[in-house]
Amino acid sequence: MRRNPRELAGLQTRTTRRAILLGSVMTGFAGALAMRMRHLQVDQADQFRLLAEENRINIRLIPPKRGEIYDRNGVIIARNSQSYRIVIVREDAGDVDEVVARLTKLVDIPEEDLERALVSVRRSAPFLPVALADQVTWDDISRVAVNAPALPGITPEVGLTRVYPQGDAFAHVVGYVGPVSDYDLSKIEDPDQVLRIPRFQIGKVGLEARQEEQLRGKAGSKRVEVNAAGRVMRELDRQEGQPGADIQLTVDSQLQSYVQARLGRESASAVVIDCETGDLVACASAPSYDPNLFVRGISVADYRGLTEDPYRPLASKSVQGVYPPGSTFKMMTAMAALEAGLVGPDDTVWCPGYLQVAGRRFHCWKRGGHGHVNLENSLKHSCDVYYYDLALKVGIDKISAMAQRFGLGQRHDLPMSAVAEGLAPDRAWKSRVHGQDWLVGDTANASIGQGFMLASPLQLAVMSARIATGREVTPRLIKSVDGIEQPSGAGESMGLNENNLRKMRKAMYAVSNDRRGTAWRARINEDAFRMAGKTGTSQVRNITADERARGVIRNEDLPWERRDHALFVCFAPYVAPKYAVSVVVEHGGGGSAVAAPIARDVILQALYGGFPPLEAYPSSDRDKVKAQQERLSRELQQAEEQRSDRV
Repeated sequence: MRRNPRELAGLQTRTTRRAILLGSVMTGFAGALAMRMRHLQVDQADQFRLLAEENRINIRLIPPKRGEIYDRNGVIIARNSQSYRIVIVREDAGDVDEVVARLTKLVDIPEEDLERALVSVRRSAPFLPVALADQVTWDDISRVAVNAPALPGITPEVGLTRVYPQGDAFAHVVGYVGPVSDYDLSKIEDPDQVLRIPRFQIGKVGLEARQEEQLRGKAGSKRVEVNAAGRVMRELDRQEGQPGADIQLTVDSQLQSYVQARLGRESASAVVIDCETGDLVACASAPSYDPNLFVRGISVADYRGLTEDPYRPLASKSVQGVYPPGSTFKMMTAMAALEAGLVGPDDTVWCPGYLQVAGRRFHCWKRGGHGHVNLENSLKHSCDVYYYDLALKVGIDKISAMAQRFGLGQRHDLPMSAVAEGLAPDRAWKSRVHGQDWLVGDTANASIGQGFMLASPLQLAVMSARIATGREVTPRLIKSVDGIEQPSGAGESMGLNENNLRKMRKAMYAVSNDRRGTAWRARINEDAFRMAGKTGTSQVRNITADERARGVIRNEDLPWERRDHALFVCFAPYVAPKYAVSVVVEHGGGGSAVAAPIARDVILQALYGGFPPLEAYPSSDRDKVKAQQERLSRELQQAEEQRSDRV
């Protein structure tokens, strides 16, 4: 059917409108798309380029160089050494067991180390390198390189590891480092990412652990291109990190080595402190151990040997060990009474060999007693009854307060592991800890350094330095950090009556220089270096009334672990004190016979800066001392040769 012209015109008009509308929509859509494409390709090009780069470029951490540790004279104590190691990448190795079997025919790897490494291989991501052998020789590296085609996934690497050239001399002061463990990470609230680098080393004990953040430094970074599996293809650029701080200690390595050798095979400790500055110039515990054993992971056999030794070589006895101070504490009881005005230097006490206290006899070490004794004679003869009587007059609270003023019962802030607080008990302490009232017998025991009283060799050395100077000498172990001198430990005046301090020093001088003094045989014969000291014998067992009636068993007749501890504290020279020393020999017996000779030798070595002349010793001891010096000289020479090999 034919349409009329009017209908045709209307249809054409509607079609044109629809076409225009559809064209407009399409044009608008195309324009919006073009604008969006322009926005993405031009305006946001940099952002999307960065996202694309991040998909193929990773940021990897570069381990920082650990700070080194030196003695007061610049002798290296802990350093970083280049070490060769052999690593494996599991995804490149294919059959790991077969490749490792080939490797062990070329390189001798301890079975225990190999098993530990294989466990790490299985736990780690397939593209991460895991060390199979550490600190291998150049010959080992060469053999691996020559046989590289037969060892897929095996690569030799060069890294840094910690070395302790001084060996056992500084083990208890500096400690050691080791690979980061899961336990280490669990103790850190927000661990630094550098700690997750495989086999990254951190301080485990000692100064290495306490100064970890300073020594560790800050990690660097590098940008590397990786493939889809995450394996590194090439390095694009790197930013080096910040090395750790170098630390200089106050300890003198020569004196430290001598003290360690002089303690010998005893279970003992010695501390030497500079009275003028508070510097610890020696801080030794015996027996010791080689910290280099721990750096790569100590063997089970070696570790068992250390932990099962009854002399406890892993313990830092100089700061961790606490002992009843015995008669070395008597100066504190006397100072408390003198400062309270309850006793004069010429006041005497009758010692019949015991004092009756609350229906119980408290015995003097001398069964027949000392008769009438004043302050000087009581210390010179180490009369116990004098101090029982004194303590009952002054009371435990004043004795405890005085002991704390002299550094006992105080945890000194040193960067070493488990520095002990010790104990200077009072009434409130016993009520709080034991829920019991303080007894008068407790006071009598405390007056001679027994009962609840506990002190470390470090604290006893600090006590001696404060007696010698009248200042609040504080022990200092770190001399400088990156060349910046650390605050001195010289301390301010303690505010005590100087006359009372002079009386104590004079009494201590008599202990070592009066023929009837308990340390007369361990005296210094050189007038310029005369020593003031105090012997101490600390009981570790109870002596029953029956045993006293039969006769107290001598220490040498007892098993080693039941013998008394031997102690001695001193300072020298008497006129102008330079050094204070404390020595504790566990289960050594009498302080005068065992600890005092060691302390004398140590303080003479410090004063002379080496082996002193034989004239500094009593004539009766010179032959023995000469033989001892020759023996120690040989031992120190051998130790020095071993250190040279490590360097």
